[in-house]
Amino acid sequence: MKALAGALCAATLLSACATTEQEVTVPLVEVPPDYATDLPPSGIDRDWWLGYGDPVLDALVRQGLAANLDIDAAADRLGAAAALLRAERSDLAPSVDGTAEAGLSVTTDSALTATAGLFGLFNPDINGRLAAEVRAAAADYAEAEYFLADQRRIVAAVIANQYIEYRRTGAQLELLEQSTDLQEQTLRIVTLRFEAGLAANLDVRRAAADLAQTRARRGLIAIARNEAENALAVLLAEPPGDFAVPDAGEAEIPDYGFGPPAGVPADLLRRRTDILAAEARLAQAAAEIGIERADLRPSLTIPGTLGIGDGTLGGLFRDFLIGVGAALDLPLFDGGRRRAEVAAAEFETQARLAEYNAVFLDALGEVENALVAIEAYQQRSDALADAIEESETALSQSNALYREGLASLFDVLDAQRQLIASRQSLIDSDAALAASHAAFHAAIGSD
Repeated sequence: MKALAGALCAATLLSACATTEQEVTVPLVEVPPDYATDLPPSGIDRDWWLGYGDPVLDALVRQGLAANLDIDAAADRLGAAAALLRAERSDLAPSVDGTAEAGLSVTTDSALTATAGLFGLFNPDINGRLAAEVRAAAADYAEAEYFLADQRRIVAAVIANQYIEYRRTGAQLELLEQSTDLQEQTLRIVTLRFEAGLAANLDVRRAAADLAQTRARRGLIAIARNEAENALAVLLAEPPGDFAVPDAGEAEIPDYGFGPPAGVPADLLRRRTDILAAEARLAQAAAEIGIERADLRPSLTIPGTLGIGDGTLGGLFRDFLIGVGAALDLPLFDGGRRRAEVAAAEFETQARLAEYNAVFLDALGEVENALVAIEAYQQRSDALADAIEESETALSQSNALYREGLASLFDVLDAQRQLIASRQSLIDSDAALAASHAAFHAAIGSD
């Protein structure tokens, strides 16, 4: 027993001294002190989609975050990672297994035989391998946790984008009705003038062709609207075809009423969940170096047994046999395999570091692109609003001149086309502006 106590003390000391923890310093890539644009801050960060002021969108996002299947899968993987982390931590504690055996000895003196016992094993982790495995499992758990949060970030943004597309197509359908009415009025006027001998049949054909072109757009808009609605159904774990977007009233593009939150690039991006997940993968790779380096050091296991009985059924609880030992494994020669595995783990860590920096740069690019898009589409929408006002005036004047015979139908149709095109472009620009706000919040990792 004294020898056993000495072995345990030595193992404890060796375990305390041994460390395989690999420190990895993440050199942040250079980031600009400010973003490329100067937009007013909003203060809105969590539940950023509330900035649209659209209760239908709010309900869809909340339903999606609760029911989305990708989020469910990520949550289950987080549960699996938590279980594996508990399993790795359990290896630091002693394990005990029980055994029992019974049989019939067929001899001249046949008798029942029975034995029972306990088998225990303790690994004091003198080479630090178990601790490194725990760190690797903890990093896997952290990555799974960040991945779950990242799925929520992505799902919220995609739902917002598909809803914006659904509203965009609704606005396009309303505009199509207005444009059709406008062109039908023009066709009636041209037809009356033709019947009165004041216009050529060519003018009637031109007006009819423009009307047919406008009507032909309905099918394409309907396809896009149906695709957006079906995409929303999938995101909300609803069967496409049976799902219908709740009535949103007038088909207007959601207008984001706030600017982006204040902050500098590095501060905003350090909380983005895919960056944090990449950092966790880097930590896991560093832990793998520790696991491989542990194999270069001696390892110690301490087995113990407790046998009960002398082999006979009557003596099952009469005799006891206790045995404790120690097994020391000394790595001597393996042809360089262990050191090669350490080198492979070190190269993998460097690869993970490069991937981390790549993820960071990609995220920075997404933020910059979204900010530039917000500013550009806002300016475009303002300009298109002016263009619509001017086109409406031009169309009104050309119609009046045409009735007086002072302008050709070509002038009327050209002004009409410009007005319709400007209205269509404004709808697309407003939708792109709304989507750019969603892209910005997704890029900075808003909750």
